[in-house]
Amino acid sequence: MTTKIAITGKSGSGKTTITKAFLNILKERFPEKSILLFDNDLTGELGHTFGLDIRNTIYGIRSGKHEYKTGIPQHMTKQEYIEWAMEDIIVPIEDNVDIIVSWLVGSKDCRCPITEQINVALQKFIERYDFVIFDCEFDLKYLNQLLDVDIDLALIITNPTKESIKLASRISEYSAKYAAGGQLGVILNKAENTDLTEIYSLAKESDIEIIGSIPFDNNPEVIADAVKHFYFRLNLPQENEQ
Repeated sequence: MTTKIAITGKSGSGKTTITKAFLNILKERFPEKSILLFDNDLTGELGHTFGLDIRNTIYGIRSGKHEYKTGIPQHMTKQEYIEWAMEDIIVPIEDNVDIIVSWLVGSKDCRCPITEQINVALQKFIERYDFVIFDCEFDLKYLNQLLDVDIDLALIITNPTKESIKLASRISEYSAKYAAGGQLGVILNKAENTDLTEIYSLAKESDIEIIGSIPFDNNPEVIADAVKHFYFRLNLPQENEQ
């Protein structure tokens, strides 16, 4: 069964950095498991952090602008073609780790057959992996416009300020129905060594759960260590479940 993690929050909150921290932690704890990084952020920044300039996207398949690495097989149905095309845009990062990029997505209001065909193809595709980490846009709505998926863990990345907590509350409200049945919580990123009592109180008033905090540090190891401190609180496989 695939474990699905969604990382959300406003641009600049540190979503991509924390997505990579989760990748490294999962590789360390479950080295034999397969992981898919699913870049659903319009900036496409995730691939760049690996030194990749990924031009082949799910949108390219939808729009018919994708240039395939091989010739298109003949006598396929449209659904078979979409599923075949997905294979063509996967980019391996290392053993057991791949990345795929969505870029622009179509609205669910669009009655074009390709909207549902891509949805079906992606549902099959992600189930091949043990873990999928979605690096999302502002909230989960943008991902849901592309793919109907049950999220096991949705994390809202935010800074430890009153304004950011209020924004996180809005993101939580917008995302709740798409994360139904899974865990939805907030991670404070770039937290200085100051008293966060007021921030926690405001979060409680806003009916959002702060799961943990990450210090203001650019060192990936420091960030990963911070995540490890609250990993046990997350709706994710623990080491003793291997």
